[in-house]
Amino acid sequence: MIKQAIILVGGKGTRLGDLTKATPKPLLEVEKGVKFLDVVIENFARFGFKDIILLAGFCGEQIEETYKDKNIHGAQIRVIIEPEPQGTGGALLYAREYLDDWFVVANGDSIFDFNLRDFAKDPSDDFTARLALRQVPDPARYGAVKLENNKITAFLEKNPSLQGPALINGGVYLLSRNVLKLIDGPCSIEANIFPKLVEMGEIEGQEFNGYFLDMGLPDSYAQSQREIPAWRKKPCLFLDRDGVINIDKGYTYKSDDLVFIDGIENGIKAANEAGYYVIVVTNQAGVARGLYTLKDTDIFHAKIQEKLALNGAHIDAFYSCPFHKDGNIPEYTIDNHPDRKPNPGMLLKAFSDWPIDKENSFLIGDKDHDITAAERAGVRGILFNGQNLENLIIENLNENS
Repeated sequence: MIKQAIILVGGKGTRLGDLTKATPKPLLEVEKGVKFLDVVIENFARFGFKDIILLAGFCGEQIEETYKDKNIHGAQIRVIIEPEPQGTGGALLYAREYLDDWFVVANGDSIFDFNLRDFAKDPSDDFTARLALRQVPDPARYGAVKLENNKITAFLEKNPSLQGPALINGGVYLLSRNVLKLIDGPCSIEANIFPKLVEMGEIEGQEFNGYFLDMGLPDSYAQSQREIPAWRKKPCLFLDRDGVINIDKGYTYKSDDLVFIDGIENGIKAANEAGYYVIVVTNQAGVARGLYTLKDTDIFHAKIQEKLALNGAHIDAFYSCPFHKDGNIPEYTIDNHPDRKPNPGMLLKAFSDWPIDKENSFLIGDKDHDITAAERAGVRGILFNGQNLENLIIENLNENS
């Protein structure tokens, strides 16, 4: 499972004029208190990218001051400032000691909303780079990409003569560390490296649909302020864990005991691709009883994510309640804790942490207390009692569409 994302935030943003004279353009706000880069990072974090590196240049100290060593939705943020402009390719070379064998690269001034986990699965020796592509009605501003049998065969430069629907580079790349062999100094990965990979036959393309916005022009920055607040607000599929995601073997916490309920992988992927957050809310009384620790639950949840990733699916967040009135561990022995279902505390925390569209959200659980917790939080609750789980999820996604 690929967990590293590199976000390029080194450009000067000169096309935005006075707005970016002394401010990196990804730090411009799209709504009160929310920067464009906050949104980009949030999106990678929710897809399970836990190691996020910001490659900064122009006014890099502002990026560092804002994000260095922050943890955002479980992702640890690092900032690397290039000493002088290196281009998008040279910036990778400067960061080489930190790069994993495979990593995703994205521009910090654009948003492309698609299933990042599906995009990042199945890396192989057959390619060095995989690009996320999107069809647009007018490619003149971006340049076009030619694709044949999932192989990119040509890049057409920006040109007013480019007309009609065409595929463009969406600014999100899956790269092998081997790409560094082609970089020997400052350069553009798009203009200098990708054409070399075309000649070598080592660059793939995958077409995705979804919301796309490059905020590098005054009109598109204004568009981001109008559209991104609404785009961030998504409905949520809440899931109980034991008995819904995995077979409940009684205080299940060992990774070797993880067995998915039939249909859950495809159901979660369907929710991912329908634009839903997917959040787990689970009572874990075994922690209070001393049978395992919260760290053990984290390890179990990481295993769930790894298995889901093989199918191009992911869970955005896990909320666990370790409290129980009959516990053996004093710090967790609490009667009627507000997080313990049927109380709604975990759902309420999720509403606080994520921009969730409550009205169109729903919860699937296998116990009455799951449904009660949902209702107390103002969310529709659905009892799972052995139906086809994939169909159950998809039916309810369709009900809200």
